[in-house]
Amino acid sequence: MNIVNPVLPGFHPDPSILRVGEDYYLATSTFEWYPGVRLHHSRDLVHWRAIGGALDSLRLLDMTGNRDSGGIWAPCLSYADGLFHLVYTDVKSYSGFWDTPNYLVTAPSIEGPWSDPVPLHAQGFDASLFHDGARSWLLSNRTDWRPGNPWANGIIAQEYDRAARRLLGEPVTIYTGTAAGMTEGPHLYRRDGWYYLVTAEGGTDWFHQATVARSRDVLGPYETDPGTPLITSVHRPDLTLQKAGHGSLVATPAGEWFFAHLTGRPLSPRGRCVLGRETAIQRVTWTEAGWPRIDGGVPHDEVPAPALPSHPWPDEPETDDFAAPGLGPHWSTLRRPAHRDWLSTQARPGHLRIHGGRSAGAPAGESLVARRVQHARATFEATVEFRPAHFQHMAGVTAYYNSRNWYFLRVGFDERAGAIVDVLSSDDGRLRLHSPAVPVAGPVRLRLDLDGGALRASCGETQWGPFDASILSDEYARECNGGGFTGAFFGLWVQDMTGGGLPADFSAATYKPQP
Repeated sequence: MNIVNPVLPGFHPDPSILRVGEDYYLATSTFEWYPGVRLHHSRDLVHWRAIGGALDSLRLLDMTGNRDSGGIWAPCLSYADGLFHLVYTDVKSYSGFWDTPNYLVTAPSIEGPWSDPVPLHAQGFDASLFHDGARSWLLSNRTDWRPGNPWANGIIAQEYDRAARRLLGEPVTIYTGTAAGMTEGPHLYRRDGWYYLVTAEGGTDWFHQATVARSRDVLGPYETDPGTPLITSVHRPDLTLQKAGHGSLVATPAGEWFFAHLTGRPLSPRGRCVLGRETAIQRVTWTEAGWPRIDGGVPHDEVPAPALPSHPWPDEPETDDFAAPGLGPHWSTLRRPAHRDWLSTQARPGHLRIHGGRSAGAPAGESLVARRVQHARATFEATVEFRPAHFQHMAGVTAYYNSRNWYFLRVGFDERAGAIVDVLSSDDGRLRLHSPAVPVAGPVRLRLDLDGGALRASCGETQWGPFDASILSDEYARECNGGGFTGAFFGLWVQDMTGGGLPADFSAATYKPQP
């Protein structure tokens, strides 16, 4: 049996992997999407099941006003004192000035309930917690806004008192990185009397890499592995898995080691990655000198699985009939938690009722329920019932990247024709209506088809496109305005810019991979 990469396809970046007993958990970044910190569970490192997100309420996370690609960056999951410890950064601003408050929550079970957040420092992001017996240490990078200084100005550590639930003393710089620069994503491990520091360097793009350093003392000094980097694909544009870097280590009970890391699969060599940054797992061996190694120092599409019993999970149903009391773990919502004040699976059995929210340009109050696109070729469709009476009313299905880049197959309103179906798109914030506009009445089935870099939309016999799907990518977002760290979503979107909250009912939402 092999581990087939990526193990978490689609938008699942910055993996923090943890073993507790016979169970393995992965926590990944969610940025502006709720629930914050996406969690997965495995028994064999091959098969993974989504168990939802940890930060599912305003008590735990308030992202009102967060910009695109702000929010939750690089969480860290650890375990001590019979509790899961989850450290996360809620990024309020980035590039130029950095506002990066860090928090800690704990829970007796991976499924919660999670404690009230403990505020930590805001001196950097990618915070992690390392437990060394009775003592714990908070690590992060240190950000620096000053012109002329590197924005990632070293890795800092500060002791954390688990009993008092507070930081002690002041942060200490323990590592300044290598010439690759942009040192971030620290994770610390202890093995055979050494403290091993794993960091991400080179920026989360084609020059990304993972670096290892070690010390006999938790606060250093740290010696960089002479065989660094542990993994990178910078010199191998021919590989399927690109951007290899940011990650964390885990060992099985039998002493087999693995590295979960960030990766991306571009449409063409060094092209755009519509599926975003994904999670892969590589096998790790150790040299006689005590350094970790990944075969060839590059990411592999498949690696031998650990010597563990196979443990597959039931397949996720292709169609969601919204029979459960709440949203399933594959759904996310934008900037605000799923709450009955704007959505419900109970108001009308077999339907998801979504009340219209603000426009895509608003940094709060949007009514968008979406799921990650996890395959280069896939379809998404749903039936929508909506009665618009104003041009500010619209509801339908979307292929969405961020507030400036999306396609919206929508039921809207025209003063002459009444209810219509057409496509509204945003390309770097430039709005465009795509003809034809088809008059409709009653429920309609709306469908989106993704085929690599092409997207098509259809309603019955009417089709729109093909459209350029590559604008739904980090690379395009950075070309436009310098910020983008997520991935493409398919979603159910309702807007009522009159402020009246006009609802739409969705049923039989279907996501289906295509060969």
